[in-house]
This record gives sequence, C-alpha cells and structure tokens, in this order.
Amino acid sequence: MRLVISVLWLLVNKFTVLTIEDTNTIDSELVDALPPIPLVPAPLCKPKWEKRLPKLFLISALDTRGTSLLLPVEIRTTDTSELHSIKALLDSRATGSFIDCDFIYPKGMNIRTLSCNIPVFNVDGSPNKAGQISKVVDVFLHYKTHFERMLLAVSGLGKQSLILGYNWLKDHNPKIDWEKKEVEMTHCPLLCEGGHALQKEQTYQKRTELWAL
Repeated sequence: MRLVISVLWLLVNKFTVLTIEDTNTIDSELVDALPPIPLVPAPLCKPKWEKRLPKLFLISALDTRGTSLLLPVEIRTTDTSELHSIKALLDSRATGSFIDCDFIYPKGMNIRTLSCNIPVFNVDGSPNKAGQISKVVDVFLHYKTHFERMLLAVSGLGKQSLILGYNWLKDHNPKIDWEKKEVEMTHCPLLCEGGHALQKEQTYQKRTELWAL
C-alpha cells in the first residue's frame, strides 16, 4: 500500500528533483567530440620601409659583354657606417636594385628580413632560379657628388655584386655616354643629395643670368 502511494505521489508532483549527471564529465566529452577550431593568423602590419618595396621583381640573364655599363660606386652601411667599394651594373632589364648575397655575408653587413617574401621573375615570365627576395640591406649609395639612401634586395647575382635597375634609372634619369662609359647625375630628384646639389647649382646659374641682364 505504501509503495502504491509513493508511485502516485511521484506522478502527481511536477517538481520532483531529477538526477543530474556530473557536468564535468559531459563537458569534457563534448569538447573532445568537437572539431578543432582553425587558427586564423593576425594580419601583418608592414613597417614603412617595407611598404616602399615593389610587390614583385623582374630580372634577366646578365651579360655584360658590351651591352651593359659598370659604375664604380661606394656603399656605406646605415648602422655601422662601414664603407665598401663596389661596381654597380646599370641594367634597364631589371626592375629593382639588387646586391649579391655572397658580397654582403662575408662582410657581416646587417640585413633586414621581410615579413612577406617578394617573388622574382625572369623577363620570359619564369621564376628566377635565385628564388624569392626575403632580405634587404639599408645603405647609403655614393657616386661622385651623388648621395642617397636606398634599400637593396639581397639575391644571388652570380658574377655581379650590385645591380641598379630600371626603377633607379627612371627616378634619376642620368646622362649616360656609352662611348666614354661615363655617367652624369644631372636630373636627380630632391630625395637624394645629388638632387639638392643640382637644384642649388641651377638656382645659382639662374640668378647669375638675371644679374647679367
């Protein structure tokens, strides 16, 4: 009789306490069953100096037998002020300016590592065998009265140590005498010291001509 009354009481009572399983066990089982959440890398914030570099480089097979011009220049490191003499190849077939890895590594020159590699292609569209650009060096370039700060892409250049490509030639638009193999920096932008010196000289000449009138 008591058993029947107990069963009826459980059926009538809506607020009967239910048995609760261990929540820690349930949570751990659910977590193990869930697929792993892929980690999305945070967007890279490039420094200003890296934003000045192009998205890709073009370079060609180098042949200096009468088709290119070697320019004796000096480069000075921006951190230690070490001065190195080097010959720069003027090559309009290359879009950027490069320095050979075998030249800088023995000298212990400091390099900057890029956050994203820059691909390098040959003029026929095939990837360059030297691989992508992952490092650059920050130097001052000296040539006669010309003086500028620039980033050189580090790559394997074979017999060449330094290449000044089309972008450099376009920005400075030098006067080149191919017969005498001489280069005059006559149209430098104001971003380099040669441009400031040229502007002062042109201003002085204009004033002299006005005074002569």
